[in-house]
Amino acid sequence: MRIGILGAARIAGAAIVTPARVLGHDLAAVAARDRGRAEAFAAEHGITRVHDTYADVIADPDVDLIYNPLVNSLHAQWNLAALQAGKHVLSEKPLSSNAEQSRAVRDAARTAPGRLVEAFHYRHHPVNQRLHDLVTAKELGEIRRVELVLAIPAPPGTDPRWSLPLAGGATMDLGCYVLDAARVLGTWIGAAPRITGVEATLWAPEVDASMRADLDYGNGVTGHCRWDMDAAERVMTWTVTGTEGEATVRSFAIPHFDNRITVTRGGRTEDEALGDQTSYTYQLARFIDPRPFPVDLDGSVATAELVDECYRQAGLSPRG
Repeated sequence: MRIGILGAARIAGAAIVTPARVLGHDLAAVAARDRGRAEAFAAEHGITRVHDTYADVIADPDVDLIYNPLVNSLHAQWNLAALQAGKHVLSEKPLSSNAEQSRAVRDAARTAPGRLVEAFHYRHHPVNQRLHDLVTAKELGEIRRVELVLAIPAPPGTDPRWSLPLAGGATMDLGCYVLDAARVLGTWIGAAPRITGVEATLWAPEVDASMRADLDYGNGVTGHCRWDMDAAERVMTWTVTGTEGEATVRSFAIPHFDNRITVTRGGRTEDEALGDQTSYTYQLARFIDPRPFPVDLDGSVATAELVDECYRQAGLSPRG
């Protein structure tokens, strides 16, 4: 694959540059709002060409795959442009600013020649796949409870993740991971989660710093989720409790930070360490695999709907 990068975002180094090197793909082109920044980024990472605009990267005939790590408010626009140009697209999460935009992008992808994937990289790591196997094989018994926590210290006040016009807020940056994992757990047990209550703490008017959400899957299965972009320390736990045991992934959102899953069954607790690559590398390897991709766009829309619903129940407006 020959990869073109939109922007010079910090995340691109870990999320696409390193995986491309590990897997032997070509970093073909980059553009940023400031050409000097793009040139510095290209020099640092060994990217072949610097273009003046994002559109030039998309139009480059020597680019097969577009990686889109732009600010949230630009995801839908440039995902659509890349699809229309016939490119494959790996879009940073969230796929767009809201569920309506996500539906439009999904519908465009259905008839486009390229593959579009939302970069929920965590799902491709062996430690989270182990949790899937424990649940679906009923090694934990009948599932009764899921708890998800994703918290990080606050980014600087100038960070675009705090910007309402750029579709920022804790739910867009962190909550989308939590709500996606809660929804994915629902697919494993055959029950979609319903949000039954939300509490939000604001960073600025309409911009959330943290949220708590309660979930109901029906049949006695409940969930509690918390995400916080202004926390004292980093926490990334995913705990699933069943009638026969419990499992906790220590760092579900970025599994290579701590690749352990703690499993308690029959009175015994054991740690399993899984995976020797970053979740971004597993993601890119799976993207290139011609088999149907496990992260489907209907699921992306469903997660976006949960994000929008959390904003509404918190008395805030969905982004965009």
